[in-house]
Amino acid sequence: MFSLDKLRAEVLKYLAEMSGDRTVATKIDYEGPRLAIYIQNREAFVDRGKIAKELVNLIKKRVIIRPDESIRLPKEEVERIIESELGRYDYSLFFDEELGEVNIEMAGADQIVSSELVSELEGRIGWVINLMRSPPIPSRTIEKMRRYIYGEGERRVDTLRSIGERVFRDQLFEPGEVTVMMLGGGMQVGRSAILLKTRESTVLLDCGINAGSTSTIDMLPRIDAYPDIINELDAVVITHSHMDHHGALPLLFKYGYRGPVYMTEPTLPLMLMEQLDYVSLAGKEGFFPLYSEGEVRLEAQHTICLKYNLVTNITPDIRLAFYNAGHIMGSAIAHIHVGEGFHNVIYTGDFKFEKSMILDPAVCKFPRAETLIMESTYGATPVPFTREESEGMLAEHIQRTISRHGVVLIPVPSVGRAQEIMLIIKSLFERRQIPEAPIILDGLLIEATAIHTMYVEYLSRELQEEIRTSGNVFLSEYFTIIKSHQQREEVLTSKEPSIILATSGMLEGGPVLKYFRELAGDEKNSLLFVSYQVEGTLGRRLLNGAREINLVDETGKQELLRVAMDVEKVEGFSGHSSRQQLLNYIRRVTPKPRKILLVHGEREAINSLMRGAQKIAQSEIYAPRNLETLNLVD
Repeated sequence: MFSLDKLRAEVLKYLAEMSGDRTVATKIDYEGPRLAIYIQNREAFVDRGKIAKELVNLIKKRVIIRPDESIRLPKEEVERIIESELGRYDYSLFFDEELGEVNIEMAGADQIVSSELVSELEGRIGWVINLMRSPPIPSRTIEKMRRYIYGEGERRVDTLRSIGERVFRDQLFEPGEVTVMMLGGGMQVGRSAILLKTRESTVLLDCGINAGSTSTIDMLPRIDAYPDIINELDAVVITHSHMDHHGALPLLFKYGYRGPVYMTEPTLPLMLMEQLDYVSLAGKEGFFPLYSEGEVRLEAQHTICLKYNLVTNITPDIRLAFYNAGHIMGSAIAHIHVGEGFHNVIYTGDFKFEKSMILDPAVCKFPRAETLIMESTYGATPVPFTREESEGMLAEHIQRTISRHGVVLIPVPSVGRAQEIMLIIKSLFERRQIPEAPIILDGLLIEATAIHTMYVEYLSRELQEEIRTSGNVFLSEYFTIIKSHQQREEVLTSKEPSIILATSGMLEGGPVLKYFRELAGDEKNSLLFVSYQVEGTLGRRLLNGAREINLVDETGKQELLRVAMDVEKVEGFSGHSSRQQLLNYIRRVTPKPRKILLVHGEREAINSLMRGAQKIAQSEIYAPRNLETLNLVD
């Protein structure tokens, strides 16, 4: 392992041989899992891509080359030059003076501004240019994310340096034992949290909450069983932006964790959106939140965003790569590589092994794999319908309700299912399979959809092409966005046939409860579930046949609600893999793992899936319970 001093010496030697100038680099320091090199030679800055590639081959570390302050033009001059090139477009500029970056945010940025123009501008201004898409729907989350990250530049640089010192510290032990301890997600759906330990490192895979729990001990990961976790933890890996995989993460920062958190680019704003909404709801509904916005801000400042298929050192003996999981936008399968080929763990998080309306199917081929940790949510029963049949059933339910002048209420998780169902209903309209009626969008799904429009490259290849040719597919004359309480009241008092998509997906909070309370008593209306309902949630109770529900009204009083509306679930739209897809994944995953751990499933689902998997796999198959520890290396 290179020390920082030795790394600096190797880099300076290379730069001197390349340019004949040993003073070309003014600063060489850690920047998270990368080595940042600040240079004061304009020609070297322009040619930094080639230089970085050669340095990576030399020192075997990720490298980023940044411009020294001495070669950067003043901000006012940069603004003038960019205005001369892009003045006919609507754009915004955000400067990161600590890192020497200028972010240009505009609609269709990647289509309007060519890579050649970016290179030419960078050479003129001496700043790194990042192109960012601006959302056509304003996003409060994106604005907050910018303030968290760019508003405290010096602190962010200090944080990245501290993270780098953790990542590149000297490795003391040779590879040996690799264990996993289930802190959550064992024989249950929710609060995913798996502690992975090597002789050298401690890494937490996800840190979620259980949405259906009524007690803290059942809601949170069992970090109480590992009292030194804050001091020993080297890194946290978050696979995607659902609360059952990240909802407890700010608690780690509340109690002192200051290490890195790794996730994909879209996951960060989507995660912040959900956590900030939780804090906001706590204030409105009068309960004490587990954490505050301050912990959410700290979490954002310690987050390292990675693209798919990029291998990154996260501890002295562990490298991480993310692959598309097909579950929601930005969802990732984590490939954990321990040592130099010693042991490889594939952790699927939640995944979908089938193409959906907005995403390509999950990746199943990896460089190496000795252990597969796989979700099992739908492991019990197969989905008996094709995707086309499921869409037909959805159309039938909508048509029947609209024809009797009723309202269709569809509770949706804000991220993933909401955008999927939006596009499916839009398609059903366009194919004239359902009668036209207003599509009402309410709740956090609007903010989530705005974030989706910023990260088009994480959508399916087909949808990317449609966006390039037809514009933003998430905006349509069919959709009515609810922006105020008054608008919501107007929808409810109109009693016109309509389709309402509102959060949350399990009826555990959000505006969907307002609609449900007003619509439940009318048998003309329908409640359609299109996503998984966790045990203990209101959605699950309704699916199990409950028709008298105790709800807390807006004044805080208990009320008995009698449900007369139709309650149905349409299978086939889940972002999770069906039983057939789970078994097919085990057949198709390459290379074949020696061990398979089935997690994130209720007992019946996991036991059923285990019986099916034993018939088709040569692997040892385990179903670990919470607080159980398994050694992955024989």
